Amino acid sequence: MQTTHFWHQLHLRRAKVIVLSILLLFGVAESNAQGYFGLTNNSGSDDKRTSYGFFLGMHNASYQLRYTPEFLSDPNNDDIHSIFPKFTPGFSLGFIGIYRFHDQVNLIFTPKIGFYEYKVDVNYFGPSSGSSYRSEELVNEATQVELPLVFKYRSMRFNNTRMFFVGGGSYLFNTKPPADLNLDPIVTARNDFTVEAGIGFEIYFKYFKFAPEIRFSHGVNNIYNRDRTPVEIQNSIQSIRRKGISILLNFQ
Repeated sequence: MQTTHFWHQLHLRRAKVIVLSILLLFGVAESNAQGYFGLTNNSGSDDKRTSYGFFLGMHNASYQLRYTPEFLSDPNNDDIHSIFPKFTPGFSLGFIGIYRFHDQVNLIFTPKIGFYEYKVDVNYFGPSSGSSYRSEELVNEATQVELPLVFKYRSMRFNNTRMFFVGGGSYLFNTKPPADLNLDPIVTARNDFTVEAGIGFEIYFKYFKFAPEIRFSHGVNNIYNRDRTPVEIQNSIQSIRRKGISILLNFQ
């Protein structure tokens, strides 16, 4: 009986110990939260007229392709069945320059260098039957310098977070010399302009801000160089524009 009573008391005490341990962990977590996520950011970056940072980015980019009217009216044109651009991942890195108009309105300049692959599947009709075809993948590799300039609208700060929206445009150019661009399987212009729009949120840490963001971009110009593209596909494409989606990890 005494042994049974002893284990019963131990079980009750064990339950109390577990409950007290959980409460203690919550207390420590709350203390850490106030230390790292509470109102501890005293850098004053939100009050400065100008501030700086850097970012790392991952993107998924592709061409937006439009067929020529001749190809659409004659699908057997040049023995090509179809041309399909594919989204391909890449990465970028750059710096952040911020000009503060108002606590909620900023102008952001983010020069960056991006590494891209633009892939296109060209499907040809097979030699034996019009219903079968072979496929060939064409790849344009590009290292691009991009100069985005966007306006940023931020919500009011709630504890240690803010939501924000960005919108603007970007000028970009390919670092390849023109002679090398003309060797690409699909020849495109060296320069381009894109429209940029995105959404994200800021998290205030003790000494810096971390701002993950998702951003969409779409090319304005037709970058397709028809005259220099190989003759087997040049008459099938009317225009090409860039498009992409990026995840940016901003540190300010």
